[in-house]
Amino acid sequence: MASPESSAAGGVAVIGRKEMTLLAQSGSLKGALSVEEQLSLIGGCSDIREAVEGAVHIQECVPEDLELKQQLFAQLDGIMDDDVVLSSSSSCLLPSKLFAGLAHRKQCLVAHPVNPPYYVPLVELVPHPETAPATVDRTHALMRKIGQSPVRIMKEIDGFALNRLQYAIISEAWRLVEEGVVSPGDLDLVMSEGLGMRYAFIGPLETMHLNAEGMLSYCDRYSEGMRRVLKTFGPIPEFSGAAAEKVHQAMCVKVPDDPAHLAARREWRDGCLMRLAKLKSQVQPQ
Repeated sequence: MASPESSAAGGVAVIGRKEMTLLAQSGSLKGALSVEEQLSLIGGCSDIREAVEGAVHIQECVPEDLELKQQLFAQLDGIMDDDVVLSSSSSCLLPSKLFAGLAHRKQCLVAHPVNPPYYVPLVELVPHPETAPATVDRTHALMRKIGQSPVRIMKEIDGFALNRLQYAIISEAWRLVEEGVVSPGDLDLVMSEGLGMRYAFIGPLETMHLNAEGMLSYCDRYSEGMRRVLKTFGPIPEFSGAAAEKVHQAMCVKVPDDPAHLAARREWRDGCLMRLAKLKSQVQPQ
């Protein structure tokens, strides 16, 4: 009988084979290795020392639980050498709390990928106050080498950059729905058929720059209106109660929340992202 570890690895390989075969067929497979060559590098292991033997970069991906992550990092700290980068996939936890007290803390940082990471290449690199600059440089180079798009967060801040922006959008979206300004379905269209169309290629700052005769022109034209509107924003929503039920019902009309429908919709989303990534690689300067 196969061990739990080997069974889990086998399950990953089966899922990975299907996805990687589709990627190869569409011309979107990353790296120089074939599907079989990449799959041959995936394995399971029940011994943490054996798992990290010979590693140059360790990417932690356990659940978003500070105590659990700290326990794992303490184990790794006792067996890693001075040449290994220890990186967390945390989306919100501060690096200074994740790596507190570790002997190798200069080699530690957060490298936060975006879900689904194969199709959305951004990785936020977040140091803590004692992270060595060389650790950030090495991780940045590695992420570029494997086809991701790393960004340097210059100092740690709660939520990093991506989630701070995402939560600001979610918060105002929720208020607009809760206050009856727009329906949940139309709210999502504001993003998917509006802001999201241009943000797929340029960010909010370049959008400002292009929507006038440069950034200073934009600020001169629109800063008064922006300040006026921003002053009308309400308090942070509770994300519960009647508003949560209203949004939930609207989302379930579009995508029922049973596992089969959700999985099918995620597969459709990933296919769209794959095609978008391919388009961006063709039209966007490197």
